[in-house]
Amino acid sequence: MPEVGGKEDNVRKEFLSLNKIEGPLIILSKVEDVAYGEIIDITVDGKTHRKGKVVKIDNDKIVAQVFEGTSGLSTQNTSVRFTGTPLEIPLSKDILGRTFNGVGNPIDSDFPIYSDKRYNINGRPINPVSRQYPRDYINTGISAIDALMTLIRGQKLPIFSGNGLPHNELAVQIVKQAKIRGAEDGNFAIVFGAMGVRHDDADYFIRSFKESGVLERVVMYLNLADDPIIERISTPRCALTAAEYLAFECGMHILVILTDMTSYCEALRELSAAREEVPSRKGYPGYLYSDLATIYERAGMLKETEGSITLLPILTMPNDDITHPIPDLTGYITEGQIVLSRELYQSNIYPPISVLPSLSRLMKDGIGEDYTREDHGDLANQIFSSYSKVQDIRALAQIIGEDDLSEIDKKYLEFGQRFEEEFLSQSMDENRSIEDTLNLGWKLISILPKEELDRLNPKLIEKFYIN
Repeated sequence: MPEVGGKEDNVRKEFLSLNKIEGPLIILSKVEDVAYGEIIDITVDGKTHRKGKVVKIDNDKIVAQVFEGTSGLSTQNTSVRFTGTPLEIPLSKDILGRTFNGVGNPIDSDFPIYSDKRYNINGRPINPVSRQYPRDYINTGISAIDALMTLIRGQKLPIFSGNGLPHNELAVQIVKQAKIRGAEDGNFAIVFGAMGVRHDDADYFIRSFKESGVLERVVMYLNLADDPIIERISTPRCALTAAEYLAFECGMHILVILTDMTSYCEALRELSAAREEVPSRKGYPGYLYSDLATIYERAGMLKETEGSITLLPILTMPNDDITHPIPDLTGYITEGQIVLSRELYQSNIYPPISVLPSLSRLMKDGIGEDYTREDHGDLANQIFSSYSKVQDIRALAQIIGEDDLSEIDKKYLEFGQRFEEEFLSQSMDENRSIEDTLNLGWKLISILPKEELDRLNPKLIEKFYIN
């Protein structure tokens, strides 16, 4: 049973022993006036300090997670003091170009962030009425995304990948190339949150950003695979808090990339098991949907402010299963998805974006005459339609053989092959403008005869079709 020490700090009692230690959790009883999510200061042997967070309150009993892990802790050598505040991080414009750990402490140098204000990592509630509908598009320089599943400023658009697929390379390429139409370079920044990544992957991210010269406009929050899992829970929230500060207080346009959300969900499942909660689908907690929503819904634009937050979460689908709870629930909350294909990757195509299951639900409102080009919407529809016919004809060719196909079917096969090799495939440092991408689309769609182009306005065919 914990004893109450004789000292009081800000009228808050200090507990000189613990009831129980279970994995990353500590349990205390006879505790009063404690809030969910409150930060605790833990002193071990009167010397070393750690931090924890209250995750469960049951009458006078509380359960807390220890950020740095519970190794070296015992029920007798540990004292606990409640701070009365949630996890907060200091923020200023100085965070640009810096690298932090999962709880917002700098790991690139000894130089801390000095600020008068500290910000709650759980974010600030936004009145839905004050939200603005996303309109403008973000140019990533990647043809498949820009033309067919356009990323709109203020949108949340996840990338569904699989183990071994080049999602890290794609994330780095987007960070290096992304730009907003009409926005100055100084007004556009990237917040990069990595959860459960290996040391070599973390080095790859930092090295790539340095070499390409974009590091000064990137804020990085890194949680490595051997870091405590409790920090993994905080990483995306720290990243989004930094994004909210830069967007809504500094008026900047922020692109947030979070990788890998599967690592985050695994950490959530592990902690849920440690708390002995009743599991839901595939062992994940029943509140997985609402927990993911607290992350994804922090993207968007506000009417009164100039800035915006665009969110690009990356997740690896376990066993490439798109019906798994993580991609399934993510698909419910977000506005579309970009799906990576193992088949295309094995055919040496980069980026291996599977066009047909991918979509951007807000695309129609950020493309067209005033944004990209008047032919963009119709051309995208035609490419989707023609490429889906290619899949049917490939299935037919496997049964009857290519020689027995009609001439028009052979044209479709040629279109499909060249579309994958020339349109989808591009090098890791190739940055295509939206005009180049659309012109390339017209060049490939012109392989097909005009009478097959049933999704295109005749005026557009007359203007752009290449005879």
